[in-house]
Amino acid sequence: MQALRALPSVDQVLLSAIGQELVERHGRALVVAAVRARLEAARATIREGVAGAELAADIPLLVAGDLARAARPKLRPVLNLTGTVLHTNLGRAILADAAIEAAMAAMANPLALEFDLDGGGRGQRDDHLRGLLCELTGAEDATVVNNNAAAVLIALNTLGQGREAIVSRGELIEIGGAFRMPDIMTRAGVRLHEVGTTNRTHPRDYEGAIGPETGLILKVHTSNYRIEGFTAEVPAPRLAQIARAAGVPLLNDLGSGSLVDLARFGLRREPTVAEAVAEGADLVTFSGDKLLGGPQAGFLVGRRDLIAAINRNPLKRAVRLDKIRIAALEATLRLYRDPDRLTERLPTLRHLARPQAEIAAQAARLAPRVDAALAPHGFRAGVCDCASQIGSGALPVDTIPSAGLRLTGAGGDAPDRLSARLRALPVPVIGHIHDGALILDLRCLDADEALIGALAAL
Repeated sequence: MQALRALPSVDQVLLSAIGQELVERHGRALVVAAVRARLEAARATIREGVAGAELAADIPLLVAGDLARAARPKLRPVLNLTGTVLHTNLGRAILADAAIEAAMAAMANPLALEFDLDGGGRGQRDDHLRGLLCELTGAEDATVVNNNAAAVLIALNTLGQGREAIVSRGELIEIGGAFRMPDIMTRAGVRLHEVGTTNRTHPRDYEGAIGPETGLILKVHTSNYRIEGFTAEVPAPRLAQIARAAGVPLLNDLGSGSLVDLARFGLRREPTVAEAVAEGADLVTFSGDKLLGGPQAGFLVGRRDLIAAINRNPLKRAVRLDKIRIAALEATLRLYRDPDRLTERLPTLRHLARPQAEIAAQAARLAPRVDAALAPHGFRAGVCDCASQIGSGALPVDTIPSAGLRLTGAGGDAPDRLSARLRALPVPVIGHIHDGALILDLRCLDADEALIGALAAL
């Protein structure tokens, strides 16, 4: 068939200028496979009546496009314009420059990770963070694992394996990914002993539950929901007194955890880690990649003897941190030594503390430029007020006044169509649909040109 003969051979494509450039960039094997796939598709198209000469000229460019798409990383940067600062699905905290530099140095060089430079013998990887954590929280000792779920798991297993853990029924949380506290307790080898009711738990409930089988009392911060109305809970200091009188440890899981008072940024107060330690908890667990603004990690701070027991647990090696995250965490924690400049240096707190007026001014600047970029595609952009949230379970019912862009188009499916197109960009733009429009909340947009540059690919 004459049309089929018009198609180039694999070798002809490889020897072309584009083919040679592709081989240099992607390697011969990948290019050959891509060319063969395109030629096979072209043959099928020709059999449907399309001219072969027209297809032949496009083959090298089509192969180049296929290889470029295949080479694009699956895990790639996006613009988080959802209005959720700590978006679990978008990787939560953005690291500070100091943390990024420390992580890059750790990746590029050998490190004294478990080597004592003073004595020349073996060291402990936790030593790089222990001093900073104790300084910032007031705890006797500290250790670190790969996330807060692991921190709770190893603490429960160490303190209560084969015994009971007493916890209020109103604190049996489920967080993202169907992570349920009762399930973690089962995996840790601890028997759940619920006390109180969903909305009310009293000191007498804990006191009446303590017995020979009690391994610990667990307090869980209900970070991703709030029960309001006719409620009662036992404050941490009172719970610490009950635990101390009974001779059992109190484990206080703060979830997100914060090293600074969020009220200074105009947000509702959340208990800080230092407060939880001062209130008498024997162990406190919290996350590294949420309000703290660092990489994913789980911290355990508290009594020296309990931390030592956790470090002896065989699970510790299974949930330990690698050198890159330890380096980034150390750099992040050092920033907290200078709290007055945290919002300048730590992206999470900078985004949370951004004034609405500043964001509204940015929206006013961007609106005409974004409108011009979208108009040829049938969409328009205007300024709007909106409400941001912290995310990752912190202050779940609280919002922060913000501003952004309201994108509209013809048809009831316009927001979904535009959202899909923005997600398909080389740098995807992620917003949220509300009231018949696609909203781009600008709270987390540090530079105007980041959005304009992304939209240029439309």
